[in-house]
Amino acid sequence: MESSPAAIARLRATGDQMVGPGSPFEMTEATVRGVAMRVFKNAPPNMRAIWDASAAFGDANYLVYEDEHMTYAQAHATVRALAHHLRDTHGVGPGDRVAVAMRNYPEWVFSYWAIVSLGAACVGMNAWWTSQEMEFGLKDSAPKVLIADGERLERVVPVLDSLRTDSGLAVIAVRVDGDLPDGVVDWNDVVDPTTAPAELPAADIDTDSDVCVFYTSGTTGFPKGAQLTHRSSIHNLMHIGFMPAMFSAAANAEPAAAEEAAPVVIMAPTPLFHVTANNCLLHPVTAVGATLVLTYKWDAARALELIEREKVTTMSGVPTMARELLQHPDWETRDTSSLTGLGGGGAPIPPDLVGKISEALPKGSPSTGYGLTETSGIVTSNSTSFYLAKPDSCGLVVPTCDAVTRDEMGNDLPVGEVGILWVKGPIVIAGYLNRPEATAEAIEDGWFDTGDIAKVDENGFLYIVDRAKDMVLRGGENIYCSEVEAAIYSHDAVAQVAVFGLPDERLGEIVAAAIVMRDGATMDEADLHAHLDGKLSKPKIPARVWFRTEPLPQNASGKFMKRELRAELIEG
Repeated sequence: MESSPAAIARLRATGDQMVGPGSPFEMTEATVRGVAMRVFKNAPPNMRAIWDASAAFGDANYLVYEDEHMTYAQAHATVRALAHHLRDTHGVGPGDRVAVAMRNYPEWVFSYWAIVSLGAACVGMNAWWTSQEMEFGLKDSAPKVLIADGERLERVVPVLDSLRTDSGLAVIAVRVDGDLPDGVVDWNDVVDPTTAPAELPAADIDTDSDVCVFYTSGTTGFPKGAQLTHRSSIHNLMHIGFMPAMFSAAANAEPAAAEEAAPVVIMAPTPLFHVTANNCLLHPVTAVGATLVLTYKWDAARALELIEREKVTTMSGVPTMARELLQHPDWETRDTSSLTGLGGGGAPIPPDLVGKISEALPKGSPSTGYGLTETSGIVTSNSTSFYLAKPDSCGLVVPTCDAVTRDEMGNDLPVGEVGILWVKGPIVIAGYLNRPEATAEAIEDGWFDTGDIAKVDENGFLYIVDRAKDMVLRGGENIYCSEVEAAIYSHDAVAQVAVFGLPDERLGEIVAAAIVMRDGATMDEADLHAHLDGKLSKPKIPARVWFRTEPLPQNASGKFMKRELRAELIEG
């Protein structure tokens, strides 16, 4: 088993060798925002350097969207055309911001690289936002330009006059049929790749300047704009290259020569305004010259069709997406033989799903990671046989970072004790836009308070016990929803489950669950309790259960919307 002392020692030795002197991942010390920390010695200076290097991939396939295919050369011409328009017409340069509000269209990708190559910050706006939320985000981030598709443009129009009065906001419309509002220009009228200059505009980009602003969803009030930097994004990109290479080398999982030569094709089913798709998929795909498959929206049947057609090698989303793929009837009829990776992050992968993915991928293995918007991507990674040996762990901490668990007083806890996870390293954001108090509360001497409940074992493997705000406090006992969900998911007939707390006069809270069964399967509360008997202590077994026929509500990133679900069930 890959959890043996010898296997762990081999993994550690592999990692130490990979960060040693003379290696591509060699580390050194640097001071970042006044705090000393480890950084990669050979890290590129900024994200523009990543984009510039990708020009070498020329006619290789870069983006797939429905029936559209675009090469790297075509993308570079489009990015150059847009970058010159943004600079020449709107004066966009280092320190400015440009907002992007659209589905995962190719124009999202072109906009991103044009913006960051100018040294400006890309404000990734949540595509599900209402007019009020978009107004808040645009006023808070004060971009010079908004690039929006038709759906988002409709939501901006009611507040556009006030935004223009406040900041002179310019708007570029993407994929809009019909007439445009006064003053709004069509993308095709200002972005012409056939006449694009041969070079990008020159730009002096500070490594620690903002590369993008992603708004955190938050549980109350308006969201906070997390300021990701070029340094934080570059280090996340390098971690994404480092971690699977370390696990594969330590597991002696070298791919066969024929598989090494196969093109890398990654499917991005989650929205690009999140770090999951942008930093953890778009960035590495671009850096290695791979192909990114974009989807109009998540649909398991359509995803399987694209996996077969485009010979997708990795699908990385949230765990519910992997489960829906494996449970879909088309899984048995579609050709998924190209898949070598199926996993992702955004939420813990229930242990039962790890084994199911491993069985379904004869040429590959499951993988997972843990990270946040505020860490610009991954904090940990777990894969290969090490993941199969520790399916409830999100893996080892990335090499340039430190992680500790602390009690509520801020004291470090011993190895193995459950506490609040704090992370330090170059991947931590600069802060929250216009929120100095929130920044000071979350980041202390370079350490970021994740708010998540975790433990670290004696081998350095991290376990996310639960999200801090996703815990049921029953009679003074902490009950972690993910543990209960994992136990329920171990029943093969369960398609979806969300566990949450309900108010209770005597106990404060009780455990509740909403469950969707697989087609043709049935279960009642007695069956559920019988299944959980012996797997969970009695206080953890749900006292209230709803069996639903409709899918559980999910947000734009595929996570279950528990607050909305709870309100719907209580009111219903």
